[in-house]
Parts: sequence; structure tokens; C-alpha cells
Amino acid sequence: MAEKIPTADITDQLPEEIGEIDLYQKREKIYTRKIEGFFQRVRTYTGWPLLMGYFLMPWIDWGGQQSILFDLPARKFHILGLTLWPQDFPFLAWILIICAFSLFLVTKLFGRVWCGYTCPQTVWTSMFMWVEQRTEGTRNQRIKLDKGPWTREKVIKKTLKHGMWLGLAIWTGFTFVAYFTPARQLLSDFFNFSVNPWAFSWVAIFTMMTYLNAGWLREQVCMFMCPYARFQSVMFDSNTLIVSYDTQRGEPRGSRKKNIDPKAQGLGDCVDCELCVQVCPTGIDIRKGLQIECIGCALCVDACNAIMDKMGYPRGLIDYTTENRLRHSSDQKNLFLRLDVLGYAFAISIMVGLFIHGLLTRVPLELDIIRDRGALYERVDNDFIENSYTARIVNMSDDAHTFILSLDTNASGQIIGENTIFISPGDLAELPFRIRMAPDANPSPVLAITVNIRAQQHPQLNTSTETRFLRPTDSEYER
Repeated sequence: MAEKIPTADITDQLPEEIGEIDLYQKREKIYTRKIEGFFQRVRTYTGWPLLMGYFLMPWIDWGGQQSILFDLPARKFHILGLTLWPQDFPFLAWILIICAFSLFLVTKLFGRVWCGYTCPQTVWTSMFMWVEQRTEGTRNQRIKLDKGPWTREKVIKKTLKHGMWLGLAIWTGFTFVAYFTPARQLLSDFFNFSVNPWAFSWVAIFTMMTYLNAGWLREQVCMFMCPYARFQSVMFDSNTLIVSYDTQRGEPRGSRKKNIDPKAQGLGDCVDCELCVQVCPTGIDIRKGLQIECIGCALCVDACNAIMDKMGYPRGLIDYTTENRLRHSSDQKNLFLRLDVLGYAFAISIMVGLFIHGLLTRVPLELDIIRDRGALYERVDNDFIENSYTARIVNMSDDAHTFILSLDTNASGQIIGENTIFISPGDLAELPFRIRMAPDANPSPVLAITVNIRAQQHPQLNTSTETRFLRPTDSEYER
């Protein structure tokens, strides 16, 4: 059983006038301070590709079609040249399962790095915060601006900020709908004031949600709305990388001059500058230990390292580490060579292999044979036996084809009636047919028969399915 991460009761650290925490108390706005450092550059390298990919993919053509388009009316899903149909839903399920297990593996290894670096809420919030810093200034300038009276300068700055926020929100909402409606057509319809009411409604909804979530709610989404923060502790153990403050090295904290030895004054390395709190997007103090609000963004790590550099102290007072490393425990394990981590990796490898195999062997053609339930069999000339069927054929390719229905070469019967049918791309068609068999062809009353179908001009497009042929028993023949 994995060792649980120890927790601490911080009730005695609350102000005396606070008897209990009101869940409905007024939100205290968080003013984040801009900081630069290694991990913030990593966040830039992870965030910008996500943003560029999201906004540009609907405008990129791939094989003559929009690179990613979920065409719901036509029941087509175009993904980088691959066309999927509702019958291919298992592939979507596989993708979601693989993503879920991958998230579990990453969380087991590195904590909430998904939240800190690639979560859309984090990326969009960072973009909105950047706009806020560009329009209203530094942290202290924003605090002063909000506390000050409504002047002409304040109105201009607030209007510019919210205008840019709204522009980004509209662009985000429009792009989302462009994944379900051809982007160029959607843009033309907007300019011509002929946009579909449903498309307009969804653009408006996602515009509003983006504006509220990234501009106003921000950390509230991570702290109270996102379920990931609630079940992450199930996947953590004492060997999971988390952002932590080294209490043994940092305490007791206190201010001091740069060139004075802190040990001579009985102090730790923490200068109590609270820069780690000022840069935190959720407003927590990492020095109080692991908290559910921490999204692992490492802003506090870069802030603390900058102060350590100025003071001439070693870096790493706040850093990515594990509980066992902080306690110098003998139970420290290799980050990757752990049984649960290897189990996740093995499961993901198997699922990815099966998914790739399924894609490579996928045939964009579906055949279903339905027996006529009105009669088990029918006797025709010279005691020949016939069974009636209906072939339901789905052409999931991008081209129209003429398909030919046939029996397996080992079958002793033959198809009676029309055995060819023309089907447009994406259409479903039904072809009634009969199978005739001589009375002495097979003594068994139930015979398995394989029915094949192939495209006339493209024989490689083919599939088959098995059905049952019913015939009288010997005693019924004698009657």
C-alpha cells in the first residue's frame, strides 16, 4: 500500500478573529506578480503550441478538406486526412481511455504538471493575465488602480483590458464552433449576417464562458469547479514530484541583510519576502505545505530561485521534489522504476498498440446480414432450399462505389437475385437477396456461410461477415 502524504492542521495559523471559514464569503481578488525563470519559459513552450494549434487547425487544409472537422449533420469526422463515422466510435473511446491513463501516469510521476503547463484553463488564464499586465501595469499599479477613484485613465485602461478580453473570448468561441462547421463558411456567414442561429448561439455561449472563466473566475475554477484537484491525492504518494518548500533549510524565516550569515542570527534561508505568494495564481503560501489549490505551475520556484541568487544562497529552497526526499527517508525510490508506474506504462503501451493496429486494419466498409424472420427456409424446384436475407451495407469511404455481393468460395450454395449495388459515400443501403442450396449439399440443418462484399473498381475495399443457412432435417425431407 502506498504511503500517504502527511498533512498538517493550520487552524492555529488563522487570525484570531476568524472562527470558521465561510464558503460563501466574498472572493478576495488575487493580484499576481510577473516573474521570469526557467519554468516560466517551459510554460511558454507548452502553452503557445497549444494556443497556435487550437486557433490555426480549422484553417489548415489536409487532403482537400479542413484538417479537423466534426461534421455532425453529415455524420463525418475528419481528423488529419482520416474520415471516421459513427460506426468508428470505439476509436474515440480508445483515445479517451488512453488520454485518461496517460494523465494518471503523468500525475503519479510529476503531480499536477498538466494543470500548471497545458490545461486550457491555465493557458487561457495566463493569456488573459498577460493582457491585464499590459493594459493596467504591474501588480502594485493594478492594486492602486483598483483602489483608486474612477478617473479618465482608469476608464480607458479598464475598457481596453475588457475589450481585449472580449476579443480573445470571441475568437476562442468562434474557433471552437469552427471545429463543427467549416471555418471559411462560418466566417463568411458572420460577415454576411446569415449565420445559422445554432452556430451563433454556440459562439456566444463559448465566448461568455471563456470571458468568465479566464477573465473573472480564474483560480476559482481550479479550486472549486475542477474535479481533478479532488481526486489527485488518490494518485499521489511520497515519491511523486510536487512543488515543496524545504522547511528544514528555510526555517526559521526572517529578513536580513545580504552579506550576513543567516546561521549566525539563528535564521534559515527564507528571507520571508513573500514573493512566492505574490506570484501564485491561486494565492496560496507554498511554505504551509502541500495544498489542494496548488496547480504545480512552479511560479513560486522561479520567484524563490531569483531571491536565492540575489542573496547568494543555493537554489532549491522551493523546488520540485518528493516527500521522501524532503524527509531524507530511506524509502526513496526511483522516479520511474516503481511497480504502479510500470503498470500504467505497460497498460498504455498495450492500448496504444491495439489502437494503432485497429487504425491500420480498419476497412471503411460495413456489412450486416439480416435473415428473413418470416420463414426459416423455402422449398423450390427439385427440392432446392432457399433462405432469404437483406444485406445492410455502409460505405464509409470518401468515394462512391459499386459493390458486389458474393459467397465464400468454399460455400456450396449460390446467390439468387441482384448481387450488385451502387452506394454514395457515407450512405447506407439495403440489398435483398436469396441463397439457394441443393438438398444434398450439406446434411447439417444449420450451416455457417460467409458472405463477402467488395468494391467493383477497388477490390482492396472489401469485408465479410458470417450468417446462418437453415435447411430441413432428414426426417422433414422424408415427410
